[in-house]
Amino acid sequence: MSVSAVATDPATCAPLPVLGRDVRVPLVTGGEVDYAALDYAASAPALQRVWDDVAAYAPYYGSVHRGAGYLSQLSTDLFENSRRTIAEFLGCRADEQVVFTRSTTDSLNLLAAVLPQDTRVFVFETEHHASLLPWEQRADVTVTYLNAPRTPAQAVATLEQALADREPYGPALVCVTGASNVTGELWPVRELAAAAHAHGARIVLDAAQLAPHHPVDLAELDVDWIAFSGHKLYAPFGAGVLAGRADWLQDAEPYLAGGGASRKVSRRTDGGVDVEWHTTAARHEAGSPNVIGAYAIASACKALTEAGFDTLVAREQELITRVREGLAEVPEVRVLSLFGDDAPRVGVLSFVVDGWNSSHFAAALSAEYGIGVRDGLFCAHPLVRTLLGSDPQDPGECGAPEAAPGELSLNAIRVSFGAGTPDEHVDRFLRAVKELVADGARWNYRTVDGRCVAVV
Repeated sequence: MSVSAVATDPATCAPLPVLGRDVRVPLVTGGEVDYAALDYAASAPALQRVWDDVAAYAPYYGSVHRGAGYLSQLSTDLFENSRRTIAEFLGCRADEQVVFTRSTTDSLNLLAAVLPQDTRVFVFETEHHASLLPWEQRADVTVTYLNAPRTPAQAVATLEQALADREPYGPALVCVTGASNVTGELWPVRELAAAAHAHGARIVLDAAQLAPHHPVDLAELDVDWIAFSGHKLYAPFGAGVLAGRADWLQDAEPYLAGGGASRKVSRRTDGGVDVEWHTTAARHEAGSPNVIGAYAIASACKALTEAGFDTLVAREQELITRVREGLAEVPEVRVLSLFGDDAPRVGVLSFVVDGWNSSHFAAALSAEYGIGVRDGLFCAHPLVRTLLGSDPQDPGECGAPEAAPGELSLNAIRVSFGAGTPDEHVDRFLRAVKELVADGARWNYRTVDGRCVAVV
């Protein structure tokens, strides 16, 4: 028996149907509106197709691997078929592995844990903290942080020079994002991969922001590993993927020790135990796996593939153009960018507004217009500080909304969208920005536990 769900034909949906599209939220000024979810870069809403698939499987839920019962066998097939679906979605080569994790952060921490001793890691300061910080956990690994480049060509040149200058010449890893979670700008992944390999280094791609918006192919990009999260790929929370080369994963001790990772355990005569670990992806998947999370990611991969990335990308580019042109009509708004206005990007833009603290502005968008965006430093503190032109030692918390006009506010506003975003949400956002800048907030706000909230 197979598990399936009747899904809406994605080819007829623009945008793709997502959960929460009919949720009504109250406004402090009175009444209700449909919630405009414009924080996809943090977590994209789950596709209705994904939710339907998960719901269809739920009655057949069972433990995976080694279970003799029918539901265990069914769940095992579902779990391993999900792995194959994701491998196909990512263009994995025959000898590469797909390891299920909890998130992009978990995936990159797993890779950090299996690095050979004395590996040199090269990472730009522009990375999300998930790809900026894991390497420091290894005392036997040296991390080189590269300054923020201002052009894609400068990024490649900076990496080439750093790799050429490294001493001693040993194992090396480059970590780079595919699309910035702050500016949405696409990075020159193929060129960076070529530079890494030319200097004997490997490269891991943080595809958390790229995979939901563009095709991501290991072989085409010529990267060694890809990491991403299900909750940014229109799947529910709780699962992620590290996919790519198997050798470092096979040579290292398991990320977690326990059942599932072990192939054979026996007592020794001295009272201890000997363990033979799996050499497959199971080596780093100890414990009962998140079967539903893996299946949800696979379902999302299928849905995006069937919808056609060409169609999805084309529509998203129309939304990006609409947002950029709309914000350009407001002189007080400054959109943040590393590579310039003409740089290709996904549906992620961050900006600041003269005379406004970003936390206050985001709170007003929510309370008065029913629009959900994000404010702050977006878990990319060095990058946002660079874009705002601040001193690296300036405090980074969201400031009080009572800040005087023109006073430095070390935070920004991020709007992000994707395959589930209706045109109306974008139009309402642009109208709200123009009204807030022209007329100010219609409500009073205060800071509570570091967050700006409407006074009720």
